[in-house]
Amino acid sequence: MSIEFHRRMLADRIRHEAFRAALTLAIRPGESTVADIGAGLGVLAFFARQLGAREVWLYDPGPALGLAETIAARNGIDGLHFVPERSLDVADPPRVDVVVAEVLGNFAYEEDVLETLRDAQRFLKPGGTLIPASIEQWAAPVTTDRFERDLASWRTVGFGLDWSDAERMTRNNMYVYPIEPSDLLVDAARRWDALDFRGPIESRRAGRVAWQPSRNGTLFGFALWWDCTLAPGVVLSTSPYSTRTHWDQIYLPLFDPIPAEAGDRVELSIETETGGGESGIEVVWTVGHERQGKTLSHQTLSIGAGWLA
Repeated sequence: MSIEFHRRMLADRIRHEAFRAALTLAIRPGESTVADIGAGLGVLAFFARQLGAREVWLYDPGPALGLAETIAARNGIDGLHFVPERSLDVADPPRVDVVVAEVLGNFAYEEDVLETLRDAQRFLKPGGTLIPASIEQWAAPVTTDRFERDLASWRTVGFGLDWSDAERMTRNNMYVYPIEPSDLLVDAARRWDALDFRGPIESRRAGRVAWQPSRNGTLFGFALWWDCTLAPGVVLSTSPYSTRTHWDQIYLPLFDPIPAEAGDRVELSIETETGGGESGIEVVWTVGHERQGKTLSHQTLSIGAGWLA
């Protein structure tokens, strides 16, 4: 990850205040030990020491960890152990009272989050605390065409050339956009998945949600976001209805917009597979449109069909 990515992340006070609040609840000053998995520049480990953690282990295979060590020295932060390895590759780690892992992506399940948090449980002492604790994922139809216009720019290349094959590949991808409530179907947020990170975690996830619009309108795609409970009463959200974070929201395109009428049924199914393959993640979304029990359209898109080797 570039230093610019870390700069944007470290400028996100919503993120920091939520994780610091969760660490405050979990740490017993002078007693607790902590593991920061995917530590990056080490800000969560630094918080843990400021809050009284006795010792903190930082795990990260990237070059950011070396800079974290330099920053810790400049700020006089001791009691840290820097482990330049991916946590999944660490054999027999010391057990700690608290594991904190901020490995959430714009789409929550990228960055091997499920595999990392499943493995993180072996870093914990019996009865230890895992941060984050659980997550809910949400979806809503997008009713404005501003993202559609961006993806449809293949049609205006011109010069008598047909770029429809490239456009089709473009649509088989997820996009990060700052989505606003005004972009969405009114009162349409639906939860498509929920997971407790403290229990069994499967790399394959699936969910299905549906809408019946109350008025005529065109659906251009779907917005995705997540609400992550870090600790009791501490929720970090990427919802377009909440204060904006550096994560923004995910936009799932369609091949063709859906001209929905009041009373139609629009169904979205999402399947994800993480932790394997060259891309590390597969996401498939299938959208059906029905009117009075008759199927009008059926579209299946997949980021696996959007890779350009």
